[in-house]
Amino acid sequence: MNRRKLFLSFCAAATMLTSAVSHADELADIRHAGVLKVAVPQDFPPFGSVGTDMQPQGYDIDMARLIAKQMHVKIDLVPVTSENRIPFLQTHKVNLVISSLGKNAERAKVLDFSDAYAPFYNGVFGPANVKVKDAADLAGKTIGVTRGAIEDLALSKIAPPTADIKRYEDNNATITAFLSGQVKLIATGNVVAAAIVARHPAKEPQPKFLISNSPCYVGMNKDEPALMKEVNTIIAKSRKDGALNKISEHWLGLPLPKDL
Repeated sequence: MNRRKLFLSFCAAATMLTSAVSHADELADIRHAGVLKVAVPQDFPPFGSVGTDMQPQGYDIDMARLIAKQMHVKIDLVPVTSENRIPFLQTHKVNLVISSLGKNAERAKVLDFSDAYAPFYNGVFGPANVKVKDAADLAGKTIGVTRGAIEDLALSKIAPPTADIKRYEDNNATITAFLSGQVKLIATGNVVAAAIVARHPAKEPQPKFLISNSPCYVGMNKDEPALMKEVNTIIAKSRKDGALNKISEHWLGLPLPKDL
Protein backbone atom coordinates (compact mmCIF):
# COMPACT_ATOMS: atom_id res chain seq x y z
CA MET A 1 0.00 0.00 0.00
CA ASN A 2 2.82 2.34 0.84
CA ARG A 3 4.43 1.59 -2.50
CA ARG A 4 1.12 2.28 -4.24
CA LYS A 5 0.77 5.63 -2.47
CA LEU A 6 4.35 6.48 -3.35
CA PHE A 7 3.74 5.59 -6.99
CA LEU A 8 0.54 7.68 -7.14
CA SER A 9 2.30 10.62 -5.51
CA PHE A 10 5.08 10.37 -8.08
CA CYS A 11 2.56 10.32 -10.93
CA ALA A 12 0.73 13.35 -9.54
CA ALA A 13 3.98 15.26 -9.15
CA ALA A 14 5.02 14.34 -12.69
CA THR A 15 1.67 15.52 -14.05
CA MET A 16 1.97 18.82 -12.22
CA LEU A 17 5.51 19.30 -13.49
CA THR A 18 4.48 18.52 -17.06
CA SER A 19 1.60 20.98 -16.82
CA ALA A 20 3.86 23.67 -15.39
CA VAL A 21 6.40 23.19 -18.16
CA SER A 22 3.66 23.30 -20.77
CA HIS A 23 2.23 26.55 -19.45
CA ALA A 24 5.71 28.00 -19.08
CA ASP A 25 6.38 27.62 -22.82
CA GLU A 26 3.47 29.09 -24.74
CA LEU A 27 5.37 28.89 -28.03
CA ALA A 28 5.50 25.11 -27.66
CA ASP A 29 1.75 25.09 -26.95
CA ILE A 30 1.10 27.15 -30.10
CA ARG A 31 3.17 24.84 -32.26
CA HIS A 32 1.53 21.77 -30.73
CA ALA A 33 -1.97 23.17 -31.39
CA GLY A 34 -0.99 24.43 -34.83
CA VAL A 35 -2.96 27.60 -34.17
CA LEU A 36 -1.98 31.11 -33.07
CA LYS A 37 -4.81 32.92 -31.28
CA VAL A 38 -4.44 36.69 -31.56
CA ALA A 39 -6.52 39.48 -30.04
CA VAL A 40 -7.13 42.13 -32.73
CA PRO A 41 -9.16 45.37 -32.84
CA GLN A 42 -12.48 45.51 -34.65
CA ASP A 43 -13.33 49.21 -34.29
CA PHE A 44 -10.02 50.99 -34.80
CA PRO A 45 -9.24 51.58 -38.48
CA PRO A 46 -6.75 51.39 -40.05
CA PHE A 47 -5.38 49.00 -37.41
CA GLY A 48 -8.48 46.87 -37.33
CA SER A 49 -12.04 47.01 -38.65
CA VAL A 50 -14.62 44.93 -40.49
CA GLY A 51 -14.55 45.18 -44.28
CA THR A 52 -17.47 45.18 -46.68
CA ASP A 53 -17.05 41.42 -46.93
CA MET A 54 -17.58 41.24 -43.13
CA GLN A 55 -14.00 40.01 -42.68
CA PRO A 56 -11.46 41.66 -40.36
CA GLN A 57 -8.94 43.94 -42.05
CA GLY A 58 -6.21 46.38 -41.06
CA TYR A 59 -2.59 46.82 -40.04
CA ASP A 60 -2.89 44.62 -36.93
CA ILE A 61 -4.72 41.90 -38.82
CA ASP A 62 -1.98 41.79 -41.46
CA MET A 63 0.64 41.73 -38.70
CA ALA A 64 -1.08 38.83 -36.95
CA ARG A 65 -1.27 36.89 -40.21
CA LEU A 66 2.40 37.62 -40.95
CA ILE A 67 3.49 36.23 -37.57
CA ALA A 68 1.32 33.12 -37.93
CA LYS A 69 2.70 32.52 -41.43
CA GLN A 70 6.27 32.81 -40.19
CA MET A 71 5.47 30.40 -37.34
CA HIS A 72 3.91 27.99 -39.87
CA VAL A 73 0.64 27.78 -37.96
CA LYS A 74 -2.96 28.76 -38.64
CA ILE A 75 -4.34 32.08 -37.41
CA ASP A 76 -7.37 32.53 -35.15
CA LEU A 77 -8.32 36.22 -35.03
CA VAL A 78 -10.19 37.15 -31.84
CA PRO A 79 -11.94 40.57 -31.93
CA VAL A 80 -11.42 42.61 -28.74
CA THR A 81 -11.99 46.09 -27.32
CA SER A 82 -9.48 48.36 -25.57
CA GLU A 83 -10.80 47.18 -22.20
CA ASN A 84 -10.90 43.40 -22.65
CA ARG A 85 -7.77 42.76 -24.74
CA ILE A 86 -5.46 42.33 -21.73
CA PRO A 87 -7.94 40.19 -19.72
CA PHE A 88 -8.29 37.94 -22.79
CA LEU A 89 -4.52 37.45 -22.72
CA GLN A 90 -4.34 36.83 -18.97
CA THR A 91 -7.10 34.21 -19.13
CA HIS A 92 -5.38 32.46 -22.08
CA LYS A 93 -8.21 33.11 -24.53
CA VAL A 94 -5.46 34.40 -26.83
CA ASN A 95 -1.70 33.86 -27.14
CA LEU A 96 -0.87 37.39 -28.28
CA VAL A 97 -2.40 40.85 -28.31
CA ILE A 98 -1.86 42.73 -31.57
CA SER A 99 -4.29 45.57 -31.02
CA SER A 100 -2.51 48.95 -31.34
CA LEU A 101 -1.11 48.22 -27.88
CA GLY A 102 1.04 50.96 -26.35
CA LYS A 103 3.60 50.40 -23.60
CA ASN A 104 3.38 51.87 -20.11
CA ALA A 105 4.60 50.98 -16.62
CA GLU A 106 1.19 49.80 -15.40
CA ARG A 107 0.71 47.37 -18.28
CA ALA A 108 4.31 46.17 -17.94
CA LYS A 109 3.38 44.76 -14.52
CA VAL A 110 1.03 42.21 -16.07
CA LEU A 111 2.37 41.54 -19.58
CA ASP A 112 5.52 41.70 -21.67
CA PHE A 113 6.05 43.67 -24.88
CA SER A 114 7.80 42.77 -28.11
CA ASP A 115 9.85 45.21 -30.14
CA ALA A 116 7.75 47.93 -31.78
CA TYR A 117 6.06 46.96 -35.05
CA ALA A 118 3.99 50.06 -35.93
CA PRO A 119 4.19 53.84 -35.45
CA PHE A 120 1.52 55.54 -33.39
CA TYR A 121 1.16 58.82 -31.54
CA ASN A 122 -1.81 60.33 -29.83
CA GLY A 123 -2.91 63.83 -29.08
CA VAL A 124 -5.83 66.21 -28.86
CA PHE A 125 -7.55 67.10 -32.15
CA GLY A 126 -10.35 69.49 -33.00
CA PRO A 127 -11.74 72.09 -35.41
CA ALA A 128 -9.58 75.02 -36.50
CA ASN A 129 -11.78 77.52 -34.63
CA VAL A 130 -11.19 75.86 -31.24
CA LYS A 131 -8.03 77.41 -29.81
CA VAL A 132 -6.04 74.86 -27.84
CA LYS A 133 -2.25 74.70 -27.69
CA ASP A 134 -1.63 72.68 -24.51
CA ALA A 135 -3.39 70.78 -21.71
CA ALA A 136 -4.11 73.95 -19.74
CA ASP A 137 -6.28 75.21 -22.61
CA LEU A 138 -8.65 72.27 -22.09
CA ALA A 139 -10.16 74.07 -19.09
CA GLY A 140 -13.91 74.39 -19.59
CA LYS A 141 -13.87 72.35 -22.80
CA THR A 142 -15.42 68.96 -23.59
CA ILE A 143 -13.11 66.20 -24.79
CA GLY A 144 -14.16 62.75 -26.01
CA VAL A 145 -11.95 59.70 -25.43
CA THR A 146 -12.25 55.91 -25.57
CA ARG A 147 -12.46 54.43 -22.09
CA GLY A 148 -9.35 52.50 -21.06
CA ALA A 149 -7.29 53.54 -24.09
CA ILE A 150 -3.78 54.89 -23.54
CA GLU A 151 -4.88 58.45 -24.35
CA ASP A 152 -7.59 58.16 -21.67
CA LEU A 153 -4.96 57.29 -19.05
CA ALA A 154 -2.63 60.06 -20.21
CA LEU A 155 -5.33 62.73 -20.54
CA SER A 156 -6.62 62.02 -17.04
CA LYS A 157 -3.21 62.97 -15.65
CA ILE A 158 -2.71 66.25 -17.52
CA ALA A 159 -6.19 67.73 -18.00
CA PRO A 160 -7.21 70.58 -15.64
CA PRO A 161 -10.03 69.91 -13.14
CA THR A 162 -12.54 71.94 -15.15
CA ALA A 163 -12.02 69.92 -18.33
CA ASP A 164 -15.06 67.78 -19.15
CA ILE A 165 -13.71 64.38 -20.24
CA LYS A 166 -16.43 62.20 -21.72
CA ARG A 167 -15.50 58.51 -22.01
CA TYR A 168 -17.02 56.16 -24.56
CA GLU A 169 -16.92 52.37 -24.70
CA ASP A 170 -15.24 52.02 -28.10
CA ASN A 171 -13.61 54.12 -30.80
CA ASN A 172 -16.68 54.20 -33.03
CA ALA A 173 -18.68 55.78 -30.21
CA THR A 174 -15.93 58.32 -29.55
CA ILE A 175 -15.73 59.28 -33.24
CA THR A 176 -19.52 59.55 -33.45
CA ALA A 177 -19.56 61.87 -30.44
CA PHE A 178 -17.08 64.17 -32.17
CA LEU A 179 -18.84 64.12 -35.55
CA SER A 180 -22.24 64.78 -33.97
CA GLY A 181 -20.95 67.70 -31.92
CA GLN A 182 -21.42 66.06 -28.52
CA VAL A 183 -17.78 66.93 -27.84
CA LYS A 184 -15.70 69.76 -29.28
CA LEU A 185 -12.40 67.95 -29.06
CA ILE A 186 -11.21 64.36 -29.31
CA ALA A 187 -8.19 62.70 -27.73
CA THR A 188 -7.09 59.89 -29.98
CA GLY A 189 -4.40 58.55 -32.29
CA ASN A 190 -3.13 60.24 -35.41
CA VAL A 191 -4.46 57.44 -37.59
CA VAL A 192 -7.98 57.83 -36.22
CA ALA A 193 -7.89 61.56 -36.91
CA ALA A 194 -6.69 60.84 -40.45
CA ALA A 195 -9.55 58.39 -40.95
CA ILE A 196 -12.06 61.02 -39.85
CA VAL A 197 -10.62 63.49 -42.35
CA ALA A 198 -10.86 60.91 -45.13
CA ARG A 199 -14.51 60.15 -44.44
CA HIS A 200 -15.73 63.57 -43.23
CA PRO A 201 -13.56 66.37 -44.69
CA ALA A 202 -15.88 69.07 -43.34
CA LYS A 203 -15.21 67.88 -39.78
CA GLU A 204 -11.43 67.99 -40.20
CA PRO A 205 -9.88 67.39 -36.76
CA GLN A 206 -6.65 69.37 -36.70
CA PRO A 207 -3.88 68.44 -34.24
CA LYS A 208 -3.81 70.70 -31.18
CA PHE A 209 -1.02 69.18 -29.11
CA LEU A 210 0.81 65.89 -28.66
CA ILE A 211 -0.02 63.76 -25.63
CA SER A 212 2.52 61.02 -26.19
CA ASN A 213 4.43 59.10 -28.81
CA SER A 214 3.47 55.48 -28.32
CA PRO A 215 4.51 52.92 -30.95
CA CYS A 216 2.56 49.68 -31.11
CA TYR A 217 3.89 46.48 -29.55
CA VAL A 218 2.82 42.85 -29.52
CA GLY A 219 1.66 41.93 -26.01
CA MET A 220 2.16 38.51 -24.43
CA ASN A 221 1.97 36.93 -21.01
CA LYS A 222 4.99 37.45 -18.79
CA ASP A 223 7.95 35.08 -18.66
CA GLU A 224 7.61 33.58 -22.12
CA PRO A 225 11.19 33.94 -23.41
CA ALA A 226 10.82 31.51 -26.32
CA LEU A 227 7.68 33.23 -27.62
CA MET A 228 9.27 36.67 -27.14
CA LYS A 229 12.37 35.65 -29.10
CA GLU A 230 10.25 34.19 -31.90
CA VAL A 231 8.06 37.29 -32.25
CA ASN A 232 11.02 39.70 -32.14
CA THR A 233 12.89 37.62 -34.71
CA ILE A 234 9.88 37.80 -37.04
CA ILE A 235 9.56 41.58 -36.52
CA ALA A 236 13.27 42.12 -37.25
CA LYS A 237 13.13 39.93 -40.35
CA SER A 238 10.00 41.70 -41.60
CA ARG A 239 11.64 45.10 -41.17
CA LYS A 240 14.70 43.94 -43.08
CA ASP A 241 12.91 42.28 -46.00
CA GLY A 242 10.37 45.10 -46.40
CA ALA A 243 7.26 43.14 -45.43
CA LEU A 244 6.51 45.43 -42.49
CA ASN A 245 7.08 48.52 -44.61
CA LYS A 246 4.53 47.27 -47.13
CA ILE A 247 1.94 46.92 -44.36
CA SER A 248 2.69 50.44 -43.14
CA GLU A 249 2.43 51.98 -46.60
CA HIS A 250 -0.80 50.12 -47.34
CA TRP A 251 -2.65 51.03 -44.14
CA LEU A 252 -1.01 54.26 -42.96
CA GLY A 253 0.00 55.70 -46.30
CA LEU A 254 3.55 56.23 -45.02
CA PRO A 255 6.76 54.19 -44.96
CA LEU A 256 7.85 52.69 -41.67
CA PRO A 257 9.86 55.28 -39.68
CA LYS A 258 13.57 54.52 -39.50
CA ASP A 259 13.66 55.36 -35.80
CA LEU A 260 10.72 53.11 -34.82
